[in-house]
Amino acid sequence: MKFIVDNNVGKLARWLRMMGYDTLFFAGSDDSQMVATALAENRVILTRDTQIMKRGVVTSGRLKAVLIQSDEPERQMRQVVATLNLDGQSGLFTICLECNQSLEGRNKQQVQGLVPPYVFQTQSQYKQCPACHRIYWKGTHWQAMTRQLEKFVTGSAGGNIELSNGQQEAR
Repeated sequence: MKFIVDNNVGKLARWLRMMGYDTLFFAGSDDSQMVATALAENRVILTRDTQIMKRGVVTSGRLKAVLIQSDEPERQMRQVVATLNLDGQSGLFTICLECNQSLEGRNKQQVQGLVPPYVFQTQSQYKQCPACHRIYWKGTHWQAMTRQLEKFVTGSAGGNIELSNGQQEAR
């Protein structure tokens, strides 16, 4: 499943990328362009914009969109996970959090001089983004993010969720 998020729910992009989902962040203001991108690339729209939910392409079911209820990122993620039945385990930390590219494995020698000395001494596995060259490893931040993702998957969204067909579903 691939996503596109607008600037109203931009923090979802990083969390979904952590889970391994290809997630575009659409910073523009032209909803038509975002809808066209979602259609062309078969992406689910995640938004707080009620006008997008009223578009014919969404109400007809040709394009899946989820109206995000909360303005709190944690509740937003719980809603997305619950609504779309995301498992949160299939692709953990396989996508760059910054630029949405697939990460590539790197050995210790390939990152020497590119990571802090302590990290180089204590870690043996690394991943790097081929586009922005950001390097990732399983340090304390990774552990904290993993715990947070587990909360999203085991938690509930709370409240009502509006589906792309306009119906409400209680959670």
